[in-house]
Amino acid sequence: MPKNDNMLTILWMLNSEEKLTAKQISEKLEINIRTVYRYMDALCASGVPIISDTGHNGGYSLLHNFIKSPLLFSMDEKKTLLHAALFAKEAGYPLSEALENATSKLKMYSNQEQERLLSHHLAGFEVINRRGYPAVQPVLQELEHAVANEWSVEISYRNSHEEQSPNRVIDPYGVVNWNNKWYTIAFCHLRNEIRSFRVERILSITRTPFSFRRPNEFSARTFFMNNLLPDVAGKSGYISLIISGKAEALDDLCIHWFLEHHLQERTSTQAIFLLEEEALYTHVPLIILPYGKSIRVIEPQNLKNKLVAVASELMEYYQV
Repeated sequence: MPKNDNMLTILWMLNSEEKLTAKQISEKLEINIRTVYRYMDALCASGVPIISDTGHNGGYSLLHNFIKSPLLFSMDEKKTLLHAALFAKEAGYPLSEALENATSKLKMYSNQEQERLLSHHLAGFEVINRRGYPAVQPVLQELEHAVANEWSVEISYRNSHEEQSPNRVIDPYGVVNWNNKWYTIAFCHLRNEIRSFRVERILSITRTPFSFRRPNEFSARTFFMNNLLPDVAGKSGYISLIISGKAEALDDLCIHWFLEHHLQERTSTQAIFLLEEEALYTHVPLIILPYGKSIRVIEPQNLKNKLVAVASELMEYYQV
């Protein structure tokens, strides 16, 4: 470990309000005890008030309340950061190596009792997500740099029809993780508009010599959600969908990422949604069919007919 990292680690150890001997520090950092003495001299010379007590119960300690820096976290803060790191790792966070180094340092800069408590808190805390796309990691890293530095990039992209579209230059305004998939929200020079791109469909990405300026107050999250789930308030041409069923099935249906946005009313035995006609007959049948007999469509009648047609098509498909 570099000298600066070792000296910072010593500060963290001493800040635990626990008196430490040079031998304990050398064993913790796996360095020679003479090196510890040199580090202590260097820290004292830089103005750190290290107290050195001799004798049987001697050791090094810091002047009380010397360090009150945001970089020195409480136990609850450390636990929270380590838990958050588990979520980020499962979501496919692009800077996974840096994340691993950061969590290792949080554990390293703790005394034995703190390490024991952190291990107990982490042992029973698990985050399980669907397996993502490992190949997106390099693309995500490049996009993260492009967003931060406002660099334009050229991408080769495969559209939803599995066709490779012409190469295009985009200005990435942000990166969004939604429903276990990564998207970049970017200005597309080919289409001359802001669009969203699925990261796993980016076949190649190359940094260009061009830069851009992100619009003031632009929010990738707001743009993405407004396009995914447009506001239905005050709009005409929407149809009421009334579904009855078991409470558990209705609970699950009402938190579906698409239907929850359109929920208008919920009782113990019924849910009412307000949907655009096209979405009602295109998307909703595929959403509610897996619920089987646990729910029943009350109205509209046309949706019941559509469900019968979809189920009949499936029967014919598997009878061939």
